[in-house]
Amino acid sequence: MGLAMRAIDRRDFLIRSGAAISAALLSADLPIATAVATSLSSKLENWQSVRDQFPLSRDFIHLAGFFLASHPTPVREAIERHRRGLDADPIGYWFEQEEKQEAAVLRAAADYLAVDPTEIALTDSTTMGLGLLYGGLKLTEGQEILTTTHDHYSTETALRLRAERTGAAIRRIPLYQDLRAVSRESLTETLVKHVRPQTRIVAVTWVHSSTGLKLPIAEMAQALQKINASRAEQDRVMFCVDGVHALGVEDFRLDEVGCDFFVAGTHKWLFGPRGTGLVWGHQRTWPVAQAVIPTFNTQAYDMWMNVISQRPLPQSVYMTPGGFHSFEHRWALDEAFKFHQAIGKTRVTQRIYELNQQLKQGLTAMPQVTLHTPMSQDLSAGIVCFEVAGIPPGQAVKKLRERGIIGSVTPYAAQYVRLAPGLLNNPGEIDTVLKEIRTLRG
Repeated sequence: MGLAMRAIDRRDFLIRSGAAISAALLSADLPIATAVATSLSSKLENWQSVRDQFPLSRDFIHLAGFFLASHPTPVREAIERHRRGLDADPIGYWFEQEEKQEAAVLRAAADYLAVDPTEIALTDSTTMGLGLLYGGLKLTEGQEILTTTHDHYSTETALRLRAERTGAAIRRIPLYQDLRAVSRESLTETLVKHVRPQTRIVAVTWVHSSTGLKLPIAEMAQALQKINASRAEQDRVMFCVDGVHALGVEDFRLDEVGCDFFVAGTHKWLFGPRGTGLVWGHQRTWPVAQAVIPTFNTQAYDMWMNVISQRPLPQSVYMTPGGFHSFEHRWALDEAFKFHQAIGKTRVTQRIYELNQQLKQGLTAMPQVTLHTPMSQDLSAGIVCFEVAGIPPGQAVKKLRERGIIGSVTPYAAQYVRLAPGLLNNPGEIDTVLKEIRTLRG
């Protein structure tokens, strides 16, 4: 059968099936990613077997994995499988795979996050997700966006651009004056006391890449829910969270976190394909977001062509940008969720906590080091930030690399050395890192 005919047949099939196909593909009655992950877990029974899944160079101790992930074997194999199919028959393979592979990704993500797959939009990065969400929020002149002075450039810029286009005000507040004195209670109280009657959006980052501070998101959500209890629906405070450095680190269910929107890239701690991400929104709150890029969803497209009748679709569908993507990467994302499920979410969190505690405890014993990340894992996750007396952060990172240790510098006005122990590290490596830092002198 020729390519054109195959494409037409595929289109006819989708038109005839319509919503039934999408509903079936996203149905919770089908086998979920957890079941698939169970068969993989026997191969990941110890941390060395997890490390062996990655082709990461053995010449370095890698402590900047949060920046851009190396792909584990299941993800690499899936990428290559889809790449071969697209290279051999681009249009045929796309029509054959696009709908079912995107559904598989949504279902794997939903299983991992404990949400409905129709609440998730797929993106290419955290920055894209933040731009799509904040760039389309329904705001009016007189309403306010409340955010913090600790957020990343992407959040700050996306919110500023939206405020300029809508006439809404934007207010940035510090959550603390002295990081050494913070507590979960003080962080929550500080945020809530700055909420005004006109505040419509509260935008925060779960784990700060500037200091390693972890916010008490669930407690903040609960406090905001109390405020919303006395507000009309159109005045509810929408709680938006950049969760990129929590996803793949923290053991959580989004249905228990309590935020309205959650944005994250999946190519960092989760080890997903490079160039992938997601936005989750609660079914109740998705309507406040408007799409800014046309979707290529089959049903939306067919309604545009008048080949099927108009029907409501989940807002997440419209918030998933259309156009052509790196499909071999997007369609392999389900393997990253399965990989983490196979290791075990609780086990992942415990391991990352243990290695970070080891690093922080070692650093506090060094008189020439100032640790900026809270010691308690209640207030930190997988990122450790510090200074070495007399050595600029960039120079310290360079010296460590010369000794086979890869770290980074925080890309903020206040710059620190940043190390992020993760699943691909072990206690012996952390001991080596501490030994090398101990010898650094200005």
